[in-house]
Amino acid sequence: MSQDKYSQKVHFSRHGIPLPEFMQIDDLESANRAGELFGYPLMIKSKRLAYDGRGNAVAKSPEVLSSAVTALGGYERGLYVEKWAPFIKELAVIVARGRDGSILCYPVVETIHKDNICHIVKAPADVPWKVRKLATEVAREAVSSLEGAGVFAVELFLTEDGQILLNEVAPRPHNSGHHTIESCYTSQFEQHLRAVVGLPLGDPSMKTPAAIMYNMLGEDEGERGFQLAHQLIRRALSIPGAAVHWYDKPEMRKQRKMGHITIIGPSMGIVEARLNAMLTEESLESQTAVQPRVGIIMGSDSDLPVMKEAAKILNMFNVPYEVRIVSAHRTPDVMFKYAKSASERGVQIIIAGAGGAAHLPGMIASLTPLPVIGVPVRASVMDGLDSLLSIVQMPRGVPVATVAVNNATNAGLLAVRMLGVADVDLQARMSQYQEGTRDEVVAKAEKLEQVGWESYSNS
Repeated sequence: MSQDKYSQKVHFSRHGIPLPEFMQIDDLESANRAGELFGYPLMIKSKRLAYDGRGNAVAKSPEVLSSAVTALGGYERGLYVEKWAPFIKELAVIVARGRDGSILCYPVVETIHKDNICHIVKAPADVPWKVRKLATEVAREAVSSLEGAGVFAVELFLTEDGQILLNEVAPRPHNSGHHTIESCYTSQFEQHLRAVVGLPLGDPSMKTPAAIMYNMLGEDEGERGFQLAHQLIRRALSIPGAAVHWYDKPEMRKQRKMGHITIIGPSMGIVEARLNAMLTEESLESQTAVQPRVGIIMGSDSDLPVMKEAAKILNMFNVPYEVRIVSAHRTPDVMFKYAKSASERGVQIIIAGAGGAAHLPGMIASLTPLPVIGVPVRASVMDGLDSLLSIVQMPRGVPVATVAVNNATNAGLLAVRMLGVADVDLQARMSQYQEGTRDEVVAKAEKLEQVGWESYSNS
């Protein structure tokens, strides 16, 4: 069944797995009938030995149906047709199945093809969570219906109306899972061995927020192709988070898979920028800039004397940050763009100053999945109490943390603690900071006891 894709489709259809409509064709009459039934364009596929675009042909009209069939080797080769799937993205899920029947799924990825060959894999796929959930369920059900232990690559279509359709299943480690070597706690290769020999399956979750796998396809024949590949490898080695895997194949051919490069990083936006830097030599130097982990924003520069205290704390802990003026009322379009892009740019926490109307923290929190810390800024009236009350009265579903009025110092410290959940170095530095504040208080207490309150007050 793994070798014969038509048998595979029949099997999955019987088990209720969502598929594009399909049918076997044995002659021109059945091919024309399929065209009438499914419409054009019509996808024609070989039952066996079809991969990397081989064994597939598209008939855009009845007039080219015969030539498409001839290009595939004729009806005697064994052909079937599929109704054209109007997909907007191609997704994939690596599924591991143990000898005991246990199943674990890797995160859903997006696969981008070049000339029908997997060219780029983005992990995780940039699709809504409900789409990831549905894709994982379809992949799990497909593999559950099969026999055997090991790693299965499940290729899927995402349609415009949010449906997930199964394309095919490859019972082996796969291009769509190569990124797992660097990006996941258990690579697909280790997982395959665990499954086959009966060991417990490993954790398939990602240990980095984002990864991109770039397939190194032969750009030219022979020596010239090797030279171009090695130039790309040299550029890759200067990219943060990049790992090169060279397959050491002795012969170079155009479009042959010669290796792959995986780039990991704190966000898909940053990883994509690093990939572009690798592919376009001119932008390599721009990747040396430190990416901000915290965004400090305020509605006006009048808030800066308060908000700069958060920046001082982040400087103390060597946490990269950015400071921006983003007004909820005067520049709402800028606020919207900032909130929507922050995560993609690698920002992990936003500290927002709440001045007069105090809408900025809540509006930002409604637009981004990132944690938002509001800083009530004392205005000319009401001493900042209005800002504080505005923050703590956000409606259910729009959480905003807050600190005391004008206390951006605590906002900075809270941001460091939040980052420290996944950063042992920051945790250690925060412990050191706490020891420092304790020692400072002890020293003051000892001095007061030694010199008395009058001398202490005058010192």
